[in-house]
Amino acid sequence: MTISQLTDQLTQALLPLYPAPEASSIAGIVVEHMLHLSPLQRRVQAADAVPADAQASAQAALGRLLQHEPVQYVLGVAPFLDMELLVTPATLIPRSETEELVQLIVQEQASKQGLRVLDVGTGSGCIPIGLARQLPTSQVWGLDISAEALAVAQQNGQRYAPQVQWLQADILQADPPGLEARSLDVLVSNPPYVRESEQALMRPNVLQYEPHTALFVPDNDPLVFYRRLTNLGRQLLKAGGAIYFEINEALPHETVALLEQAGYQQARALPDLTGRARMVRATWLG
Repeated sequence: MTISQLTDQLTQALLPLYPAPEASSIAGIVVEHMLHLSPLQRRVQAADAVPADAQASAQAALGRLLQHEPVQYVLGVAPFLDMELLVTPATLIPRSETEELVQLIVQEQASKQGLRVLDVGTGSGCIPIGLARQLPTSQVWGLDISAEALAVAQQNGQRYAPQVQWLQADILQADPPGLEARSLDVLVSNPPYVRESEQALMRPNVLQYEPHTALFVPDNDPLVFYRRLTNLGRQLLKAGGAIYFEINEALPHETVALLEQAGYQQARALPDLTGRARMVRATWLG
């Protein structure tokens, strides 16, 4: 069997679950991972034979994919910026809008030296690792409630940004350990923000596999984490420090209003590359 034939076989098998472009993309990702190829190499070498062990691995992966398991969990890795991060069902799968959040922070903060940055709800560690790599003079922390998620984040940090420090705490119940008042320049978070009623709009590969504690909030209090983080920023941010959130696209005005009512300045919602309001940033003047 050739690389092209294996890719086509996987694509056809996935069509009942995914639209054709997505099925084709997933099939390509699996083949590239099994054969250690780039997308370009896979196309250039399309007529090359696939070793039997790689065929067997691809078929085993297909069995899991047909159960709606996300390809990132099947392969154990997910792309983020210029990295390939380890992911497990204890961590959310990093997404493109989170890349955009990191790039926004870098764009606004790159001229400053010695920044102190905390990411709350770090999951795979994608945000603090991405920031530490692009803001190399910064001191960066990643915090999560989950020991399992932090174990994954630490592995990713060891590979890509060993300087990142990791903290464990339930942010709704306790302050981050070891951080003093007015000691941070940047507070960032991609907290749980999907309302429970929105589960009906979500696909099985998310609902059945990604950690619900990192996804969902009650319909009657969808800003519970943002309210806590807003108050935490008032406590931990230096005068002139900035707070950044990834948000529910249905609640940008409510999130901005929360920050403004708490005394933040320059609060605004920002669109992602698809034009949806997915980020909010504000400044704490103290």
